[in-house]
Amino acid sequence: MDIDDILREVDPTYDALPEETRDLQMLTRAWVAERSAPELLDWPADGLFERINARVKAQIEKVEEMTGVMDPKTNFALIVIQTELERFKFLVRSYLRARIAKVDRHALHYLSTPGLRARLSPTELAYATRHQALLHNHYLGSFLSSFPANLQNLNDTSGNVTMIDTPDVESAVFVRLLRDTMVEGKGVDADGRLEGKTGDVVILRWSDAKPLVDSTKAELV
Repeated sequence: MDIDDILREVDPTYDALPEETRDLQMLTRAWVAERSAPELLDWPADGLFERINARVKAQIEKVEEMTGVMDPKTNFALIVIQTELERFKFLVRSYLRARIAKVDRHALHYLSTPGLRARLSPTELAYATRHQALLHNHYLGSFLSSFPANLQNLNDTSGNVTMIDTPDVESAVFVRLLRDTMVEGKGVDADGRLEGKTGDVVILRWSDAKPLVDSTKAELV
């Protein structure tokens, strides 16, 4: 069951919504989740961004065609279209900036872990690879070249100590439950459990919240 199935259970009219409205809802949810999670989330694999990019391009062309028309009705429609276009563009830019910021901070972490590389889009993967290569070359030119060869790797994990900086999965996040489920959280002194109800908002460590989010039992807020 994916997020679309959950939305259909919550709102029986979900399927009757226009595709543009559904895409906007999905984009907003992805944007909120990406900004809330301490680590990079999966890139949408359902063609969401391809549809949104095509829609944005079509709207830009429509705005260009309508620009310069002196008819008041046309001018009002142009304002509405431009406002909607700017909303989509803001969400897309903010979403991508949130992801790029995480890639910049932990590029080596995502590149060196096969399971995490799949979270990157092809463009993000190319960016992260180039980013890490430039960073490594800069360090080599600045100081690493004076070190012994066995100490020049930025991904050294010898001695059970890793040099790879990783996201803080113990940071706190807020999640909204999408169905009744048991919520478990690890504490400093003791672990906790509670019977969560649909719609409840709880605060958890990301390491505890991630299984709920991955199983679509909860969403980040």
